[in-house]
Amino acid sequence: MDFIKSMFIAASGLKAQTGRMRVIAENIANADSTGQTPGEDPYRRKVPTFTNSFDSKVEAELVKLGKVREDQSEFKLRYEPDHPAANDKGYVKMPNVSTLVEMADMQEATRSYEANLNVVKSSRSMMQKTLDILRG
Repeated sequence: MDFIKSMFIAASGLKAQTGRMRVIAENIANADSTGQTPGEDPYRRKVPTFTNSFDSKVEAELVKLGKVREDQSEFKLRYEPDHPAANDKGYVKMPNVSTLVEMADMQEATRSYEANLNVVKSSRSMMQKTLDILRG
């Protein structure tokens, strides 16, 4: 039963990291999405959170993607007087997304995903070896 439990725990991690990567991809895709009119806010970076909950069927704590919150840090200003969203001084509010930070987060999420996938593969392999021993 412990093999099954470890697979369920790892699968919940896979699902959570998939959601995290989706949020990061959205941030990267909108890194240059400005407002359309002067004073309009641009895209605001989203930050995924995680929660855990006890699953009584598995009898283990599983991780889930929690609420996706908006990053409240300041917007950057870029001087582009010809832009439709430029203020009276010629500055445009730019999203508070740093592609460098997002790429680092994506790399971390990918590594976590791979670690969970390795747990699933290892558990599956151990289950198969156990069955082979019992058959032999």
